[in-house]
Amino acid sequence: MTDPVAGYEACAAAAVRCGVRYLQLRMKRAPRDAVLDTARRVRGITLDSDTLFIINDDVTIARDADADGVHLGQRDLPLDEARRLWPAPGKRFGLSTHNEQQALLASRLSPDYIGVGPVFATPAKAVPDPVLGLERMASIVRSSPVAAVAIGGIDCGNLAEVLRRGARNFCVVRAVNRRPDPETAIRELQGIWIHERGSG
Repeated sequence: MTDPVAGYEACAAAAVRCGVRYLQLRMKRAPRDAVLDTARRVRGITLDSDTLFIINDDVTIARDADADGVHLGQRDLPLDEARRLWPAPGKRFGLSTHNEQQALLASRLSPDYIGVGPVFATPAKAVPDPVLGLERMASIVRSSPVAAVAIGGIDCGNLAEVLRRGARNFCVVRAVNRRPDPETAIRELQGIWIHERGSG
């Protein structure tokens, strides 16, 4: 979640109602106290649900909010250091990858999953990474020994094609966060996923 129109708590509640597997909190430019406060409120919503709550970038916030995991970027704390700082059992550690080399190196660190993208152009980052496109995304996903999550510019208009190229997991930001009714947005995306899985 990044600045959801409906608000963080409403968006989190919608994700839980829809059974979303992973929900990530991403507040890039917010003060740490504000992120931690939001994280704790969201954690209260996801607790004892089927939705795993992930914090973006900051393992100390993930630890202090007792989230289910942390997602690290290429310029964040190294994965082994994050695990040392947060040795609690059962926590998930994800890692962003933006090309084949990063994905290969990531696999040697054994994260629980990798993000693969951006598949399409996206304004979500101040300094965007080069767009992979469908073919390179598909190649990285196929060769990854850990779960791979397609991310970047994915919405209802292109999700089917992403899934047809072999992605089993996907992440969206604007496709849900920019909608005033996040539950409807999530269910539309889930409908596409279910249709493609059934026809695959």
